[in-house]
Amino acid sequence: MNTKKWYILAVLFLLGALFLSACGGADEPAAEDTVEEPATTTDTTAEEAAPAEEETMDEEMPAEEEAMEEEAPAEEETMEEEAAPAEEEAMDEFDVSITIWADDTRAPILTDLAESFQAEYGVGLIVEQVADINDQFPIAAPAGEGPDILILAHDRIGGFFASGLLAPIDLGDKVDEFYPVAIDAFTYEGQLVGMPYAVENLAFFYNTDMIETPPTTWDELIEMGGALVDSGDATYALALTGTTYDAYPLQTAFGGYVFGVNENGYDPTDVGIDSPGMIAAGDFIQQNVEAGYISSSTDWDTAHLQFETGEVPFLMAGPWALDRLRESGVPYAITTFPAAEQVGQSFLGVQGFAVNALSENVLLAQTFLTEFVATQDVMQELASAGNRPSAFVSVTSDDPDIATFGEVGVDAVPMPAIPEMGSVWGSWADSFTLIINGEQTADEALTNGAAQIRDLIGGSAAGMVNVPGSWQVASGLCEGDWDPACTGTALTDNGDGTYSATFDVPAGEYEGKVALDGAWTENYGVDGVADGDNIAFTVDSDGPVTFTWDSETKILTIEMGG
Repeated sequence: MNTKKWYILAVLFLLGALFLSACGGADEPAAEDTVEEPATTTDTTAEEAAPAEEETMDEEMPAEEEAMEEEAPAEEETMEEEAAPAEEEAMDEFDVSITIWADDTRAPILTDLAESFQAEYGVGLIVEQVADINDQFPIAAPAGEGPDILILAHDRIGGFFASGLLAPIDLGDKVDEFYPVAIDAFTYEGQLVGMPYAVENLAFFYNTDMIETPPTTWDELIEMGGALVDSGDATYALALTGTTYDAYPLQTAFGGYVFGVNENGYDPTDVGIDSPGMIAAGDFIQQNVEAGYISSSTDWDTAHLQFETGEVPFLMAGPWALDRLRESGVPYAITTFPAAEQVGQSFLGVQGFAVNALSENVLLAQTFLTEFVATQDVMQELASAGNRPSAFVSVTSDDPDIATFGEVGVDAVPMPAIPEMGSVWGSWADSFTLIINGEQTADEALTNGAAQIRDLIGGSAAGMVNVPGSWQVASGLCEGDWDPACTGTALTDNGDGTYSATFDVPAGEYEGKVALDGAWTENYGVDGVADGDNIAFTVDSDGPVTFTWDSETKILTIEMGG
């Protein structure tokens, strides 16, 4: 008998012993446990896998996502009814089963692995495809209807762990088989709260027809790109795809940071938006926008199109952009970021497995992860299907671009997984928008922005209900769009659970969503869904627009004409 199988059987024996001990003295045999199926999930098993859909990537907060079709609920209900018999069969076949919640990309992969796991260990593996894990898990877990294991991004662990929903994981000696930066990302308040399996980060692209050898410093980038602009062979040296996440490698190169770090991880009392390095990065950007070498546009799609058509020789982008870059035919290479005070660092996003602390199978779930998933074969399967670098050191990729992203990601810094990060995005973005547009100096904009962030973290906007969106600047009430802390667009408490306000908005096409407490930590989109799609609305002619939000249903109503 191999060691791994012996270990899991030992765990099962221990669980059985505990169960018998708890039931000692009973005259009647205990009834078998049953698992209730959350109404909002779509189940798959090793015998029937749901079709995978193409994964989309949110570029920056807030994100625009495709709306659900009206027929979706009926279709989801049908899929659940069809899957139920398969799940019951799996439960009957095995005395003990583990349930995993995964999205439409990972569910088919795990379903394919279920048969081999079940055959080797005699433990059932039920894979449920759940489209909105982050919303459903905190509701289902306390009710005893959650999974044993869920897949999530590392920046979600802080809130879930603080709420008592996630159990710590001990990888033992296997911790050395993962990249340290991925382990750090899933560590919260000194405890490992999940097991990573994939990473994603930005890297530095350059056009090999325009640039023979990539620059090693940002000054060299301006020198090379500026020469192409001056000769008429390029429109800009660089086009930014955003002001926060997408510009972070430039900002960190000059020594900028978002939060400082202490022995427990990110320190929310050390806000670095107004640090000397961040201000130096702002000065660099502003000077080169004024010189015509950096575009004043920060639109993601525009910047990618300019790189694909040879208008700019350099681009900072993630693996989610590879398909369109390859289809464009632009000749490119990928490397590390240029340096200033230091080599630029991207934010790192990490995907991983976490264990439901309220599950009845915590020990078995942890054993499944450490003894079955944390192996070369399984990690290779996950990496091959996910189009992302693996968090497992020994896993390799046949795609040279993915391999390079992994190499660049070794120096990336994990996205802060602390709740205070939700208070940063709006003011951080607004500050750099003011810098790029030449409306304020870097020192002035970032000093003010950091002060706003510190106030928000301190609770200055507690109770605020806002409708940040692409309409805020047009209304003349805010200095930047998508600012959840702009007091000019806050709604008024009506005293009956609803909040409303009327604003004059110019004609145009807009988007928005509801954000609470002046931050993005808690927000609601289409149909009142937490972290949901942006709400699109059209103002046909200049005039009043009334926003009304119901705090019970979480639904925002938008009425034109006052």
